[in-house]
Amino acid sequence: MSFAFLPVFKLSKQSLCSFTALTFAFGLCAPASAQAPTHQRAGLQPESTESLWGIGIGAISQQLGIKDIDRNTNVIPFISYENRYVRWFGPNLDVKLPNLQINQEQRIAFTLSAGYDFSGYDDDDIEDTPILQGMDERDGGFVIGATAQWQNPIVNVSAKWTGDISGERDGNTFSLGLDKRWMLGQQVMLSPRIVATWLDESYVDYQYGVRANEATAERQAYSGDSTINIEMGLRTAYLFNRQSSIFIDASIISLGDEIKDSPLVDSSTENRLMFAYLYKF
Repeated sequence: MSFAFLPVFKLSKQSLCSFTALTFAFGLCAPASAQAPTHQRAGLQPESTESLWGIGIGAISQQLGIKDIDRNTNVIPFISYENRYVRWFGPNLDVKLPNLQINQEQRIAFTLSAGYDFSGYDDDDIEDTPILQGMDERDGGFVIGATAQWQNPIVNVSAKWTGDISGERDGNTFSLGLDKRWMLGQQVMLSPRIVATWLDESYVDYQYGVRANEATAERQAYSGDSTINIEMGLRTAYLFNRQSSIFIDASIISLGDEIKDSPLVDSSTENRLMFAYLYKF
């Protein structure tokens, strides 16, 4: 399940970052149907061959690690679409590749993706955040990626690579995550996760570095290096019926040393809380 596009209205870059985060979290959270028999929910779910649309609304509140930056909260409506071959969401498109079926309870799912990474900060962020004033914008960029997820009864293991193709920053990321899903009865799902994300030198330097022409007495020049962020989170979902569901996702991210050492950053963690309602048809 994935979100397709926003109605046309202006969103800040932080709003769009939140939108991307909402897509990722809700896609991972997509629960099994409340009407599925118990023996089916205990193993792998069969992949749907239907074309599914959905509409919904999400709310995202996040606190970034940049010094004195305000907590950002947005309410975002969305439309979703998925079929057997693709998931489409706004600037993001996932292409499903054939699975590797190991046995009745295990398979490896492969996905190729293309989209836009809205990380960075724009003029509005710079104007509202003292430590960023006088900095140049850090634009996002088009990225491609590949994901492999080993689905099994013990714990799902996911690996994902993304790389910039726009030339804005030439950065790469690689993440390795573990998650487990439990159905409590036929309506409640719980899914804790832990994800380690490696950010390469170009990515960290572009997002958190301070160029020589941007340096001040309070903000010394800084060149970032590669680092690893660690995220811990919990997704919960409640299924009213086959069409209607809600979810809440809470996470905290421990920032890598090369990010914490940046003069732009004064916190060792970031946190995010998300809520969404989806109606499928």
